[in-house]
Amino acid sequence: MAKLAKRTKAARAIFEGKDNVTVEEAVALIKKAASAKFDETVEIAMNLGVDPRHADQMVRGVVQLPNGTGKTVRVAVFARGAKADEAKEAGADIVGAEDLLEIIQGGKIDFDRCIATPDLMPLVGRLGKILGPRNLMPNPKVGTVTMDVANAVKAAKGGEVQFKVEKAGVIHGGIGKVSFSEDALAQNIRAFVDAVSKAKPSGAKGAYLKKVSLSSTMGPGVSVDLSSASAN
Repeated sequence: MAKLAKRTKAARAIFEGKDNVTVEEAVALIKKAASAKFDETVEIAMNLGVDPRHADQMVRGVVQLPNGTGKTVRVAVFARGAKADEAKEAGADIVGAEDLLEIIQGGKIDFDRCIATPDLMPLVGRLGKILGPRNLMPNPKVGTVTMDVANAVKAAKGGEVQFKVEKAGVIHGGIGKVSFSEDALAQNIRAFVDAVSKAKPSGAKGAYLKKVSLSSTMGPGVSVDLSSASAN
């Protein structure tokens, strides 16, 4: 515990007095402060000027990070016949229909993304209470309800990240690993911010992007200058 406290103090000292910095400065600070024995994830938090309790202020979408996430993504696909074969060939980890339904109902959820062909959505709909709270429910708005299962699987495994605003108007996401180069992380951060900016809902009033913060899994957070976080 003493070592942990010492490590935490050292990390906080690096961030002391730092606020509203550029993306490049934030990434450099995070990489310098990371001291865990594993490759920490670099995480982004975006505070938005929306109230997701209103349907016209819901923010959700998907972004293909140019440098991937550094995470191995396990993909489950609900499909039958030729589409099931396509999913397997594309690299899906679990493919099925009623059998996959039973596995999930039994409490085994050994995947990070769930894709379904449209014809199987009535079946998948029975899993709403299980998959919904885990943000795993297939949705056509983010490309996980599709007949093009092969490309959906490849995208999920190739660095595609889904995002959805939480009750407090905050979006969280993992945008890479501490081991990534500073340039790679900066590119991923700007791609993520750009995607959220473009997903601005019709009901958003006033300032939409309020705050962007970055941190590593075990490290402190630092706020980023909004203009620096923009891809433009």
